[in-house]
Amino acid sequence: MRVRLTQDFINNDLAVPEGRDRVELLDDQTENFFIEVRASNPGKGTFWVRYRDPSGTTRYVKVGKSTELSLMEARAKAKEIKASIALGTDPRAEINARRNMITVTELFEKYVLPHSKAYKRSYARDLEMWKLRIQPAMGHLLLTEVTRRNVQIFHAGLVDEGLKPATADLYAKCIRWALSLAVEYQFIETNPLAKFKLFHPDNRKEVFLDEKQLEQLMAVLRTDPNRTICQIAIYLLSCGCRLNEALSATWGQIDKTNRIWRIPASNSKGKRLRVVPLNDSAFNVLEQLDTEGKFDYLFVNKRTGKPYTTIMKVWERLRQKAGLPHLRLHDLRHSYASFLVNNGRTLYEVQQLLGHSSSKVTERYSHLSLSTLQEAANTASVIIQGAGPKAA
Repeated sequence: MRVRLTQDFINNDLAVPEGRDRVELLDDQTENFFIEVRASNPGKGTFWVRYRDPSGTTRYVKVGKSTELSLMEARAKAKEIKASIALGTDPRAEINARRNMITVTELFEKYVLPHSKAYKRSYARDLEMWKLRIQPAMGHLLLTEVTRRNVQIFHAGLVDEGLKPATADLYAKCIRWALSLAVEYQFIETNPLAKFKLFHPDNRKEVFLDEKQLEQLMAVLRTDPNRTICQIAIYLLSCGCRLNEALSATWGQIDKTNRIWRIPASNSKGKRLRVVPLNDSAFNVLEQLDTEGKFDYLFVNKRTGKPYTTIMKVWERLRQKAGLPHLRLHDLRHSYASFLVNNGRTLYEVQQLLGHSSSKVTERYSHLSLSTLQEAANTASVIIQGAGPKAA
């Protein structure tokens, strides 16, 4: 499909015709230069140059993504590639030669791990998985030798080794992501792990504090001598936030006047700014803290003068003391949601307060709202059964 490509067109009109998976939009100014748009990624495209190799076979060379290159830059780069082809160079052959030389170890150590360190919060986990199992099993392989089959064998072997299916899935996802970067860098043409079948175990556990359990927990949190850890737990229960969000919270994020807490995108799991209303319970925690004006962070370890990175050891003692040995810190977030739903708040409100990017995540609490509706329905039942003469 030949069109007049302009920067405005690329910014606003990249779309795939209905019923099609992809479309190639040929530039009417630069021969054999086009932008590919996929239905799965509307509004974005990839610039390509098409040419014939010495054997007459049609080949393609990726120029770059529309999110990374302007049209002017892409055209200039395409002209450089075409000039190189005119001089007898075969870009595809060079890419294939490079692919036949690079190993999985080189891919991870030169490209994948540096990228992970710069952009992923899970870098430490990626590094651990690489050193512990991926490198010993696959590090010696050339990228051309990595197949769906040998990754399936590796994936299944992790479970046989005793790892949980969810953990085995993390390894497979890490390798799949690494190979997607290899495609991005043109080391390989396609990702052999595209649509790779994972175990996908349902490990979701929602533990909600009932009235008695809440009383047991709060009795401990209000009286235990380790006040800072107790205040962190109460804050989690009061805000429905994640532990890392609370531990990395600073006074600069707190607006006491408007009673809101702005969680920056860098600290949020969804990588977007969250604004959390501070209820009376959360605000009371802030009023009890003695770190304002002395430290940047809300919750500071007084022995080190630094923010906490973990509180698991103390939490283990506190939950045992409360008679709740299986209560996880993340269950405080679930309990916060249950308090809202069971008191008539909508799932949409819960989604916004918890910062869920999708309503599907929040729908796990729908059974709580149904129980609330059942209680409401029973109100009518009481009235109906109490009306009229009593049965003999």
